Amino acid sequence: MKRKVLAMILIFVLVLSLAACGKKEEPKQEDPKPAEEQQEEAEEPEETEEPEEPAAEAQGVTDDKILVGNTAATSGAFAAVGVPFNAGLEAALKVYNDAGGFNGKKVELVHYDDGFDAAQGLTYTKTLVEDDKVFALVGHFGTNTVGATLDYLKEKGVPMTYAATGISALYQEGATGKDACIFPVQPIFDAEGRVLLARAVAKGDVGLGGTKIGVIATTDDAGNGILTGIKRQAQEGTFDITYQEVDPAATDYTAALTIIKNAGCDVVIAAMNQAPFATVMTSMRDIDYNAKVITSYVSASATTLGELVAQGAITAERPVYTTAWLDVTTEKGLADYMEFAAAQLAWEAENGVAEADTYSVNSYAMAGYVAGKLFVHGLEQVAAQGMDLTWENYIAAMETAPFPVPMGGEIDYANGDRLGITALALNTIGLEADENGLYALVSVSPIMSLDEVWAAQ
Repeated sequence: MKRKVLAMILIFVLVLSLAACGKKEEPKQEDPKPAEEQQEEAEEPEETEEPEEPAAEAQGVTDDKILVGNTAATSGAFAAVGVPFNAGLEAALKVYNDAGGFNGKKVELVHYDDGFDAAQGLTYTKTLVEDDKVFALVGHFGTNTVGATLDYLKEKGVPMTYAATGISALYQEGATGKDACIFPVQPIFDAEGRVLLARAVAKGDVGLGGTKIGVIATTDDAGNGILTGIKRQAQEGTFDITYQEVDPAATDYTAALTIIKNAGCDVVIAAMNQAPFATVMTSMRDIDYNAKVITSYVSASATTLGELVAQGAITAERPVYTTAWLDVTTEKGLADYMEFAAAQLAWEAENGVAEADTYSVNSYAMAGYVAGKLFVHGLEQVAAQGMDLTWENYIAAMETAPFPVPMGGEIDYANGDRLGITALALNTIGLEADENGLYALVSVSPIMSLDEVWAAQ
């Protein structure tokens, strides 16, 4: 999602005072004023009302709604991510709308299916901004589209809340001007790479206790970002690490994994997105390579990982761990989850989703819910300060109060910092399906800072 000319339309309404048209009363003849006084009165200008300040309205904001948009892959290989993500987003917006919205204005989502294609994502982003004239991008979805549209959104200054990716270009310290319109939440790959290595070598319940680490990284934004973070963290100690880079579109990684296996690596870090990660696991199965595997939060889906368990790619001897920026094992996390689940089920009931197809246990739906809550957080801050809903005011309001991430930590956008979540938990996938054939993510270690994890070597 990269370039698109997004013009913010400001409508100025001047309220002009109207002069009275009635006849003036003639002065009484019996009490005429001296000629000098009459002359002074004639020379005095009539008092007129001062025109009211013009009211500025941002595009996408009408008397009864606030139009927002996103492009997300809701078909093809990434539909398993995009569909529940948008469902969670819609659930969060429904809660806000049902409570009255922004001064009676309801938030409405316009969505296009870009099929996880960068060029299509750019086209649709331009359509949203220039034709649909949305107020903001909410839940801007996927590495390809975010990477293709980020410069365009910054150039135009349209608010973008929550990027469903962690590409390096999102990371900003002290962003100013139009650059400040970007509000990431998910962990940014560079920072996550540092956490992945820390978890790989940490001992006990904190990590995997690896002694020799294999890194298989795709040569795309996700893989490059995570790899950069791993190498940065590796400078903090002395480690035996074998690196292999692979094509993200390849359907077989046995050659690269054989090198890692022959190096005796007992932990493999998969630095990549969901599709190549599945290829890693089936390739490890095919060469009978048993080692612990840890990968990005982007693959932390019970559904996706459960399918790999069912295929024999994930086993007790070849367990998979993922980072997680959402944690429902704490008291607060569980309370937030129950709130999410209730909202999700209510939206599904209204939209005819069968109970068996619920997304109330889907991590991607949780992420979409967080995206919706983040956008609403900005609206709430604008309303609390009694400001008009403009891009400038929205961006400023987002920096005034930290965002308490549902089921997660807290993000503070003050002073232009756009860092994403930097404290992560560690999960694994259970190997036993329930009576409905569903697998569950299991918490291994709660949300911890990088320093806390690194200290557990």
